[in-house]
Amino acid sequence: MADVMAMKEIQETAQRLGIDLASVDLDAIRLPPGQDFGIVSDDEDLHQGDDVELDTGFGNIIIVDNLPVVPREKFEKLEGVIRKIYSQIGLIKDDGLWMPIDPETQKTVGYCFIEFNTPLEAELAREKTNGYKLDRSHIFALNVFDEFDAFMKVPDEWAPPESKPYTPGENLQQWLTDEKARDQFVIRAGSDTEVLWNDARHLKPEPVYKRAFWTESFVQWSPLGTYLATVHRQGAAVWGGASTFNRLMRYAHPQVKLIDFSPGERYLVTYSSHEPSNPRDANRVVINIFDVRTGKVMRDFKGSADEFGIGGTGSVTGVSWPVFRWAGRKEDKYFARIGKNIISVYETETFSLIDKKSLKIENVVDFSWSPTDPILSIFVPELGDHPARVSLTQIPSRDELRQKNLFSVSDCKMYWQSNGDYLAVKVDRYTKTKKSTYTGFELFRIRERDIPIEVFELENKNDKIIAFAWEPKGHRFAVIHGDNPRPDISFYSMRSANNTDKVKKLTTLKGKQANALFWSPAGRYIILAGLKGFNGQLEFYNVDELETMATAEHFMATDIEWDPTGRYVATAVTSVHEMENGFNIWSFHGKLLYRILKDHFFQFLWRPRPPSFLSPEKEEEIAKNLKKYSKKYEAEDQDVSLLLSEQDREKRRMLKDEWEKWLNEWKRLYEEEKLERQKLRDGEASDEEEEYEAKEVEVEEILDVTEEVLSFEE
Repeated sequence: MADVMAMKEIQETAQRLGIDLASVDLDAIRLPPGQDFGIVSDDEDLHQGDDVELDTGFGNIIIVDNLPVVPREKFEKLEGVIRKIYSQIGLIKDDGLWMPIDPETQKTVGYCFIEFNTPLEAELAREKTNGYKLDRSHIFALNVFDEFDAFMKVPDEWAPPESKPYTPGENLQQWLTDEKARDQFVIRAGSDTEVLWNDARHLKPEPVYKRAFWTESFVQWSPLGTYLATVHRQGAAVWGGASTFNRLMRYAHPQVKLIDFSPGERYLVTYSSHEPSNPRDANRVVINIFDVRTGKVMRDFKGSADEFGIGGTGSVTGVSWPVFRWAGRKEDKYFARIGKNIISVYETETFSLIDKKSLKIENVVDFSWSPTDPILSIFVPELGDHPARVSLTQIPSRDELRQKNLFSVSDCKMYWQSNGDYLAVKVDRYTKTKKSTYTGFELFRIRERDIPIEVFELENKNDKIIAFAWEPKGHRFAVIHGDNPRPDISFYSMRSANNTDKVKKLTTLKGKQANALFWSPAGRYIILAGLKGFNGQLEFYNVDELETMATAEHFMATDIEWDPTGRYVATAVTSVHEMENGFNIWSFHGKLLYRILKDHFFQFLWRPRPPSFLSPEKEEEIAKNLKKYSKKYEAEDQDVSLLLSEQDREKRRMLKDEWEKWLNEWKRLYEEEKLERQKLRDGEASDEEEEYEAKEVEVEEILDVTEEVLSFEE
């Protein structure tokens, strides 16, 4: 009826306007976008009614296989068992459990479908119950419904994959062959990410590669400098190459937040956390371990944030990062994580637990790997009548190499020396009154027989320890101790004059504005830095000579990082401060080389270098004959110095020429306007200095007037 009325109105309107409808092609009429002029579309009925939220997939449905085959009278009992198991994992939708029945036998067919509210609950159900043993004959096998599409596309007959011809890739270590032996660094400022050479000889950075919106959060070099990793919503990616940065591999991990490389760059660990459907539940954590070269997931770990939140200091959403800590060798053979009363150690050959079981350690709270050997240092705090203890455990044998019991412990931190020669355990102990604490050190000499331990305390053991740092590849360590604002800094050596196992004090620097220590990667030199409240105070110190080389300041500095060779230092002010964002490059002895200001400055990272192929003997020989090797570089430095001097002279000449040009131009204008000025002054040539006549004029000025009345007596 409505259609008849609409057509009648159209005919009446056409007749009034004098239009012959028979000659009009109604199908060719196109209305302006967003306007219907009251004309109802033929498809309008598709849009009527309530808005329907369409599912994008079936990721929230699981298929549980290997169920018992039961007749109808036992159907409800089996359904109740299944519902009881899976309702503990997530919320099953109404009518969300369907168990098919064979129409001929009227028995179940051995599997069922379960629909949860979210795909995360379905994924958790698969993780928790795949392989669940209902009884001896029935072990659950689970799949997500979405995966069946992939299973159905598997061809019935196997066909060998096509072999592709080998094409050599780029040399990813090309940057190490730089003729000027320069180092690279990456910076992030605003939306731009830049890789640059540190051209310190020419007192400026040289661009290598620049890209806008290269990452969505941060960038990270791999430990040996081969790759640059970026982070995106879809996952992570690594980049590298000889002359430019090409994408080498992607790693799919939606909403990834953090990444971490293994020491030898063979594996990439990615982390994400997702909010649960029930606000009372903990965040859902997903961790993937990828093979860097192939992009294959070697192992994944999933669970609640509570399961991954034990131990460690730095954390995100309650989870300690990195969750997995790698043994400090580039073979990437072992990695471990801490759990409740356990340390789980995995080997990368099968990505499974060593000996298929974790180390059971009651009340364990922290551990760390030796930087060079498969040795775990483990800290267990006091529990009841049991003292705290630090122990060294060999992997994979699990043999305990050394153990030290500690009493009245408040806190404990472990510091490995970079070569794995020494381990320092900083122990905060309660005094007898339990109202205060004092600090001492337990120093383990790892390379010596039976691993002797030396108890070391400062001269004033009540001094607060502000910072501790080992000399890289060396035997010395530095300690900042005392009270702010001017604590003391002491240097010690693990080697005494007569080779006895006693720590030797080298010196103490009194009243320094410092709260952080930054050793050169090559040792010998150290920066005593005052960050945060000290506003960027810097002291460059030579520990060999026990003398200060230079003092400086980088106001509001937030970060300090040595280049991998120990030749240069970068200090940076990141966007935690709103002003003075950018970075400075210094020489190792404290000379400011150049300064770069960048608005919204986020990151500065030197590109790491892989270990040298030279033997220790060859390095020692080069150090002894450094003058012979340095002649070439001294000549190059002299050439650069002459070039810079010539550039300075050229710059001064240009400035002088510009000044003289400007001055001559004003003189010309002055002469052109001279007659005009004389006209304005009635012909007086007042511009000429000799036309003026100097006259001395005396001016009398009454400074004060006093009136006094005198009386005369007769």
